[in-house]
Amino acid sequence: MDIYQHFRKDEEAFIDQVFSWREQVSKSFQLKLTDFLDPREQQIVDMLMGTKESDIQVMFFGGNPHTERKRAIIAPFYEQIAEKDFQLTMLQTKFQSKFVSLTHRDAMGAFLSLGIKRKKLGDILVEDGIIQIVVAEEIAAYVMANLNAIKKATLQLEEKPLDFLQVKQLNWEETESTVSSLRLDTIVKEIYRISRKDAAEYIKKMYVKVNFKVVEDGKFQLQEGDLISLRGKGRSKVVEVRGKTKKDKLKLTTAILK
Repeated sequence: MDIYQHFRKDEEAFIDQVFSWREQVSKSFQLKLTDFLDPREQQIVDMLMGTKESDIQVMFFGGNPHTERKRAIIAPFYEQIAEKDFQLTMLQTKFQSKFVSLTHRDAMGAFLSLGIKRKKLGDILVEDGIIQIVVAEEIAAYVMANLNAIKKATLQLEEKPLDFLQVKQLNWEETESTVSSLRLDTIVKEIYRISRKDAAEYIKKMYVKVNFKVVEDGKFQLQEGDLISLRGKGRSKVVEVRGKTKKDKLKLTTAILK
């Protein structure tokens, strides 16, 4: 059976990477620690690693149980895995929120401006005058030495225990509806309660991401589990396609992040 038929074309390179990791672990009997994976990538790793009877185990960790971006450890089934094996460092700094307004986007831009790849960064929290970020252990010292300001805010990053991480459990509010198709513009219209014209315009302006990648085609077909984000209006996901109505419409469960 062709495994690729169950995935999108743009996911094939990552699928090949996952199989390469599995083969590496199977042959070397040594664990493989990945960079940070987004939720869709985590889902793909889980799907490709086999059944409970497999000789390979997979664990994910990003700092606490509620983090979104996580590193994966792929290891022989008998290997004992501890949190320290994920090699995570949590960095924290404070800023005067009364005098400067910083957003997640500002913080992300500052980290990436250092030449750091996104895959080396975990979750970022910017809230109530505090910035926290989980990074791969190997870049922590570089980040602390080189990131000393974001916009007009002077910063001093410090390493803190992962127990200090304030990432909270995500609250998804589900809604059931019927739609004519799983086209991206149709689903964006339905979830965000906007016109079809506005949905198409947002997509055209590259304001819409599916599984953390910008999609510019309103005809793009969504699938169960897809994560959607619309700039300025939050994040959502396709939870389940529950069949069809008598009028041949799709019964859909979606969720929006509150």
